Amino acid sequence: MRYLPLTDKDRTAMLAKIGVASVNDLFVDVPKAAHLDGPVKGLPLHQPEYEVERHMASLAAKNITAGSAPFFLGAGAYRHHVPASVDHLIQRGEFMTSYTPYQPEVSQGTLQYLFEFQTQVALLTGMEVANASMYDGASACGEAVMMANRVTRKNRAVVSGNLHPHYRDVIATMSRMTDFVADLQVPSPVAIENLTALIDDQTSCVVVQNPDVFGNLHDYSALAASCQAKGALLIVAVTEIVSLGLITPPGAMGADIVVAEGQGIGNGLNFGGPYLGLFACREKYLRQMPGRVCGQTLDADNRRGFVLTLSAREQHIRREKATSNICTNSGLCALAFTIHLSLLGEAGLTRLAETNHAKTCQLADKLAALPGCKVLNSSFFNEFTLELPKPAETVVEQLAKKPILAGVPLSRFYPGDKALANLLLITATELTTDADMDALASALKEACQ
Repeated sequence: MRYLPLTDKDRTAMLAKIGVASVNDLFVDVPKAAHLDGPVKGLPLHQPEYEVERHMASLAAKNITAGSAPFFLGAGAYRHHVPASVDHLIQRGEFMTSYTPYQPEVSQGTLQYLFEFQTQVALLTGMEVANASMYDGASACGEAVMMANRVTRKNRAVVSGNLHPHYRDVIATMSRMTDFVADLQVPSPVAIENLTALIDDQTSCVVVQNPDVFGNLHDYSALAASCQAKGALLIVAVTEIVSLGLITPPGAMGADIVVAEGQGIGNGLNFGGPYLGLFACREKYLRQMPGRVCGQTLDADNRRGFVLTLSAREQHIRREKATSNICTNSGLCALAFTIHLSLLGEAGLTRLAETNHAKTCQLADKLAALPGCKVLNSSFFNEFTLELPKPAETVVEQLAKKPILAGVPLSRFYPGDKALANLLLITATELTTDADMDALASALKEACQ
């Protein structure tokens, strides 16, 4: 407490006000087994700042960073090139000084980019309206199910087995806490799911992903029609937002709600966060959409201006009337997204997506020719599942020593599932070079012998 500007008298008064005798009384709910009986062993009581920096740098140096080795990781977090101009522009004063846009007269910079962001998301997803961002794709997906329950007044969500496991986990957690049924299907990289047969009169929504977690592409038009016939909503999740520069957007397939992870545009991997949740839906469901919506209007002098149009969050209204308990949005990440996408333009995004797909086709052909290896996908965007002749986790650890970050073993998502133990999820982007591909192919050939 040495850095807190409180005297002993201040602390005593504060403790008395809340009705406890000491600071230790604030931790009575922490199990005794979690209490320390003294300072952490082996940790110095204090060190000069420069020594701490040196020590932390030595620890960080043990990691293999994304840009320092051939990199084939994906599975919901993608390494794309972010122009230096994005980082420069997000630091301009118009954006930096108006973080919270509750006073529109002094927050026009923030409100305008959020308005533009919503427009971009609606266009990308093929939907009519979009909100001013959410935490990440997984939490947006959970919020979409909650929204579908409110819209349909039903309480059963059919969840595809090929939805990203993190997204499935969020839905499952929300179902336990808010008393709806999450019908989680079994994952399969090759089997075709018959989700239509699972829709009944209590189904509020069907949740799917495109491309799915194994990289497969889908046309959900028939499923959307089946959902509509039964009064259920179709929710489509997109973990690789760059894919929408090339493949059919979910809105064109009949989706009612689209959620996505926006990290791939304007934002780096950032050690796993912060990321950017995208959320779009049909206009008729607008008032049940979580988060907030920025709108355009005219002021008293007939000049264009921007305002918060809808903001039905717990931060603003009573909990029972709120559409969401998400009390902020990923504003800086949304700004980076908007700037990067504006720099690319429609043609630039299409070229970027085409490059990603071409690189991945090249890599898939190269790896499919290796003895004992098989690409399981009949279609993909920039990610595919490779079956190896031995456990993928072992191979990945072996290649990391070279160092090559070979991909994501699906056993990390599905521990104990022997059918998926030999499967490796591999991603290529515009940053993947021919030399990277050759290094991976050579290392895999040796490791799989």
